[in-house]
Amino acid sequence: MQLTTAQPSLLTRVANMAWSFSQRYWRVIVVAMLALLHIAVFRGVADPWARALLLAHLGLLLLWQPFLRGEQRVSLMQGVILALVASAVMLHLDWWVLAFWVVVLAGLVGGKVYQHHARWQRRAYLVVLAYLLALLAIAILPEIAPRREIDADIRAYAEYLLPVAFVLIALFPSEPDSADAPHIIDFFYSVFLMLLIVVVILGSFTFMSVTGTPYLEALTATIFLAAGGMLLVALAWNPRSGGGLDVFFSRYLFSIGLPVEKWLHVLAELLQVEARPERFLSEAVGALLRVPSVAGVRWRAGETSDEQGTRTPHEVEYASSELALTIYSRYRLGPTLRWHLHLLGQLLGEFYVAKLGEEKLRQTSYLQAVHETGARMTHDIKNLLQSLSVLTSVATRDQGQDQERASPQLHALLRRQLPLIERRLAETLEKLQRPQESGEIYVAARLWWESLARQYRGEGVEFESPTPPPGVRVPRSLFDSVADNLIRNALAKRADDEGLRVRVALECGSDIALRVCDSGSAVPAAIAASLLRAPVSSRSGLGIGLYQAARQAEASGYRLTLKSNRDGEVCFVLTGTAA
Repeated sequence: MQLTTAQPSLLTRVANMAWSFSQRYWRVIVVAMLALLHIAVFRGVADPWARALLLAHLGLLLLWQPFLRGEQRVSLMQGVILALVASAVMLHLDWWVLAFWVVVLAGLVGGKVYQHHARWQRRAYLVVLAYLLALLAIAILPEIAPRREIDADIRAYAEYLLPVAFVLIALFPSEPDSADAPHIIDFFYSVFLMLLIVVVILGSFTFMSVTGTPYLEALTATIFLAAGGMLLVALAWNPRSGGGLDVFFSRYLFSIGLPVEKWLHVLAELLQVEARPERFLSEAVGALLRVPSVAGVRWRAGETSDEQGTRTPHEVEYASSELALTIYSRYRLGPTLRWHLHLLGQLLGEFYVAKLGEEKLRQTSYLQAVHETGARMTHDIKNLLQSLSVLTSVATRDQGQDQERASPQLHALLRRQLPLIERRLAETLEKLQRPQESGEIYVAARLWWESLARQYRGEGVEFESPTPPPGVRVPRSLFDSVADNLIRNALAKRADDEGLRVRVALECGSDIALRVCDSGSAVPAAIAASLLRAPVSSRSGLGIGLYQAARQAEASGYRLTLKSNRDGEVCFVLTGTAA
């Protein structure tokens, strides 16, 4: 069986051809349409040929018309309107109907003037508008004015001079334009122009009836009065000082008379004071219900769903990855109100997503703080374990001696180290139990320095600084942690270099500086680039401890730096303002 495609009907093909012709030669269509209207008007409404010419004029208008594409099917309602217009032309044509038709046509042309960006096309439509207004004022309005006072010579001159506009339209240069441009019409400007023309017509007729003014004088006076009124409205609409009627009009259009600003104010306050996203969403929805046009709201966020207010047939939905929101309106939804309510839902959704992100960031910060605190405490315990290892190794060497013959150096070492280790362990345990409440404890720099010297006595560490002044204090936890990390790392390097010297100095002035230096090899450049800024891996264990020490120093207002890094001179310095 052979398949065949349906061929378009003859009427459809003719319509498409007419549409293509009108797109390519729209000037010819416009000139022919105006020429038929011109002949019909000057022949008069009583002439049967005028009615036929107006029907032809209407057909050309359908080719030019800015509402529908030529290939679109005409609906039943559109067909009824066209039939009524054709019946009015054939059966009830008079000067009032003709005047109304020209006013409508002028409004359509005026609405297209504002939409054309091509310069010569805009000028062509301005000429068409000027022609229609002149035809209305000279040939049509005198026929329906209270008194017919137009000079016959003026009418005769107009009959032969007005077609000059057709020549101008045809001679204007053609410019490329998009295919959709002929279909664009500004409805607001069209209606405004039509109403303005009607005001001028009725105003001039009122002048003639009330004051007995001749037609031309009444028409001229009405035009000038309308122009003056438009000038005053323009000045009030957008004055140079600002704050004209356009501000209030724009505010009305964007708010649609609703207290949306109050709801936005409440939303901003909730964003500041409410930490939990679910509570924020519930309070924001409750505030949204106070908007007069909102009857109810239903939402679903994750596994939580709720509904407030009442449901109506008029609903607006907003959905995102985190929130599904349905807003029920009290009124029937127009395009503006639908867009407005959707915008409110989108704002609420974006604020809710921001609140979720804030909660996740807070949880991440908390976990990071727990991790950093645990890592810092781990290194403190590691340093204490190293001290205990030293004590254990010394005690092991003397384990063959009895209590009476025990080494006096061992007893002195135990008396110095065990109280310090006990205090450090107690402080570490307190930080682990109450990390938020633990703060820095400041001690006299002299006492801390003497305690540090006693702690490392006998381990080959050189303490070179003089006794610090009495009034200087240091944060004990910070200096203990940093000094232990730096000294233990330097002593670890001594395992590969027995002749390595470890020197510790404390400089007190306007600033205080703890300096730990060793005479070993320099830190490799690849490690030194990230040292103190991020955890690094190394054979000697440098990296995470120094990184945590540097972070702890920053939190206390101090700074830990690698001051010197060369073979024979590797120095770390902790600096800060003396307390």
